[in-house]
Amino acid sequence: MKILIAGFQHETNTFAPTKACWSSFVQGEGFPPMVRGADVLGLRDVNVPIGGFIKVMEANGRELKPVIWAGASASAHVTTDAFERIGGEIVAAVEKGGFDAIYLDLHGAMVTEQHDDGEGELLERVRRIVGDRMPVVVSLDLHANVTARMFSHASALVAYRTYPHVDMAETGARAAWILEDLMWEKRPLHRAIRRVPFLIPVNGMCTLVEPAREMYRLLADLEERPVVSVSFAPGFPAADFPECGPTVWAYSFDEDVAERTADALFSKIVGEESRWDVPFLTPDEAALEAIRLSAAATRPVIIADTQDNPGVGGDSNTMGLVRALLRNGATDAAVGVIWDAQAAAAAHRAGVGARISLALGGRSGVQGDAPLAAVFEVEHLSDGRFRFDGPMLNGMQGELGPVACLRIEGVRIAVSSVKMQVFDRNLFRVAGIEPERMKILVNKSSVHFRADFEAIAEAILIAKAPGPMAADPADLPWERLDPDIRVRPLGAPFSAFNTVSS
Repeated sequence: MKILIAGFQHETNTFAPTKACWSSFVQGEGFPPMVRGADVLGLRDVNVPIGGFIKVMEANGRELKPVIWAGASASAHVTTDAFERIGGEIVAAVEKGGFDAIYLDLHGAMVTEQHDDGEGELLERVRRIVGDRMPVVVSLDLHANVTARMFSHASALVAYRTYPHVDMAETGARAAWILEDLMWEKRPLHRAIRRVPFLIPVNGMCTLVEPAREMYRLLADLEERPVVSVSFAPGFPAADFPECGPTVWAYSFDEDVAERTADALFSKIVGEESRWDVPFLTPDEAALEAIRLSAAATRPVIIADTQDNPGVGGDSNTMGLVRALLRNGATDAAVGVIWDAQAAAAAHRAGVGARISLALGGRSGVQGDAPLAAVFEVEHLSDGRFRFDGPMLNGMQGELGPVACLRIEGVRIAVSSVKMQVFDRNLFRVAGIEPERMKILVNKSSVHFRADFEAIAEAILIAKAPGPMAADPADLPWERLDPDIRVRPLGAPFSAFNTVSS
């Protein structure tokens, strides 16, 4: 059996300020950089889905035909140029033929300048070429907004089960075994789909805490033969189109089994809707609480600057929490990572020990955010190259471009030339900051940071500072949601306040 394999990952926040262009995918922005052909097989030991798929299929003696793998940090829409160039390479390889099955490592929440459903568009183009009978198996991110087109054109879809996403390679391996099932049985799987009727805040999806931890434990228990696969994608609640939202689905070669399994998980989720709500702190509340807790702590108190998380579409340069730390007299505090290439370049020109005047960050365009104009001391400089040692991308090399540590009063700020979410402690270390030695850490992240930082945290606080990604989906200026979906747990349906004319 020969299997064509490719990957194209993007999570799109249609409210975000910056689009994902071709160069975003070439660089990777926290994902592995773009690779083609045989170089794709070099991802076998990286915690990405295609890595797990490759390892299983190589062990099973299958011949793989790798095409391309590309990913970029969450942002606004994928440009038409980037979508057509990357998707076009995949479709061109499919047109050449010479394989028996297809595996695609996709995200499930891609919106392009021309398509609400990037993955559905790509899968439809692929299916049009190969016909109805060829197995096409797809792995998806836990944050996928799974659409009818995706279900229609994929033989099977399988989603991550952890957030932070420590099981990406494991999900690819599960996709491999589903493909083996399809090839062995030579008949299609029955699928049962249930759409959850409310949006879930991103912070509420963390599988290290309840209710998500319990929900995924139930999901794993339900996945016993004759059930082939069960998935729950809580969705990415920042993509303004009608199919945005959580989805439950199950596969079995027995239709009744698939339906009963999907019903069991769906009933549990909707029956406990109130548990999916999340409390948030203001910047000053978070700063004051962190200062209070850290006074007697031996480990850092961590504040998640969730609304400027570059993993959900922020540009990692809002200054609300920096100002709150300064306003409240925080000491031994560090903030990471502020994306400001001009500030990093200025620090490198000035050198370690220099004092420089800057207008740092604050270019989000979000109301309440502005650059921080001040004098900073340059404490550390580096080329921004590092290795991921945390659980998510362990062993992969990272590049932030020229990096500087700028100090103002009791706050150190890691400044980078490349945008990247803080999901590994080494993003601080590359700026000369030892995270374990700080009293307070502010992370530009929502949940992924927990994979590497929870072990060193005295406490974790979630703050709503001004930023482009609303932590509470009810705060977003929606226009095109399903009229019946509730915009937050126990909230009003979209139709109740939608004033956009039809």
